[in-house]
Amino acid sequence: MVIFYVSFQDIDCMQLICHIYKTSIDIFMRYFRIILFMELLAMFCLLPNFCNALEPEEILVIANGSSCESIDIAKYYMRIRNVPADNLVVVWVNDDETCSRLQYEKEIATPVRIYLEQNDSRSHIRCLVLIYGIPLKVAPSEMTIKEKVEINWLEKRKHELENQLNNTNGEKREPQESIKKELDSIKKKIVRLRKDDKWASLDSEIALVLEKNYPLSGWIVNPYFLGFKGRTFSIKKENVLMVSRLDGPNIKIVKRIIDDSLKTEEKGLSGIAYFDSKWPDPRDKKLSGYALYDRSIHLAAGLVKKSNRMPVVLDDKQELFKPGACPDAALYCGWYSLANYVDAFIWKSGSIGYHIASSECSTLKRKNSKVWCKVMLEKGIAATIGPVSEPYVNSFPLPEMFFGFLVDGNLTLAECYIISTPYLSWKMVLVGDPLYRPFKSAK
Repeated sequence: MVIFYVSFQDIDCMQLICHIYKTSIDIFMRYFRIILFMELLAMFCLLPNFCNALEPEEILVIANGSSCESIDIAKYYMRIRNVPADNLVVVWVNDDETCSRLQYEKEIATPVRIYLEQNDSRSHIRCLVLIYGIPLKVAPSEMTIKEKVEINWLEKRKHELENQLNNTNGEKREPQESIKKELDSIKKKIVRLRKDDKWASLDSEIALVLEKNYPLSGWIVNPYFLGFKGRTFSIKKENVLMVSRLDGPNIKIVKRIIDDSLKTEEKGLSGIAYFDSKWPDPRDKKLSGYALYDRSIHLAAGLVKKSNRMPVVLDDKQELFKPGACPDAALYCGWYSLANYVDAFIWKSGSIGYHIASSECSTLKRKNSKVWCKVMLEKGIAATIGPVSEPYVNSFPLPEMFFGFLVDGNLTLAECYIISTPYLSWKMVLVGDPLYRPFKSAK
């Protein structure tokens, strides 16, 4: 296989390392295998300046005018990172973590879109930075009365079928299969009517602010994701923007994220990389679902170890790292403790990590919440990733892609994220300084 590399903006040439993506999850997971990633990183050493890393003038900062704190943090970040003063859009929206679809379109997306189009910024703005005070989630549109009535009937029918299924022991297989088929169809209709698949992180949605027509149900495949080789995309690649969020439980933490990222770049991130898989490395077996991502954690650990950036601890037991077991934590990836952070880590300044579990970024501010993103930020991490609701495992950034490019040192945090994340208009959030390059000075 021959691999070519040019700039990030011409990422068509960066198609690599995977079998052709298929539409359904099952087919996708069966064919999606990372084969040549270690060789790829070795090639980087022979190809200096293969990519133009994100620059401050390519960033557009979005702050909430309804929050003085949001404006203060925006100005602080722009000053400390030398983002041009004109690269700021102030929107006016309620300072809540959830906004309606109408609010998103009218109060956030439209002002951003107008700025980009009127200022002819499409040619140089590559990344949006959402500041503390910008909502985290976009809710689907309200159900109509007709939809509510239909759901009520479907729920009753679903209950009837489930009771029938539980009382068919010993009967012929054919009636059971018929009941299961109808039950499956009803469940899908309920999901569609409730519009559960139209919930999205605002971050993932606004990445497509320049793409005016796309379906809101489900996800949109990311044309920058390196795993999608040979695909024809439904959206224009030039209309996709990187998105990162400077956010957290309070403004003190947000400013600490900014400061830690800048200070760490000066000397390079040091500490220990912790990877928490569930099973021993299956090596060359064909994998899908959780097993594929567990294997990806093994591969990420191998890439970080090969980089010689820091010591690596890989745990392949079912249990998670125990409380207090991970001092000097600089990098982390593991799974699965749902909305229940395990206090195993003492985070180094500038640390980066994410936990593969549902809804770990459902809130960044709600008191007493133990979701991983919120608590990791409270405990001192500088950058993390998580979903606002159930994303399905294959929506997470591929660990070996994300951490492999991160330790290589050429790409910024936002670039490592966009090329390792499969879907847009979906659930994921990147919290951190998009310009952060923790190994910039360590090359």
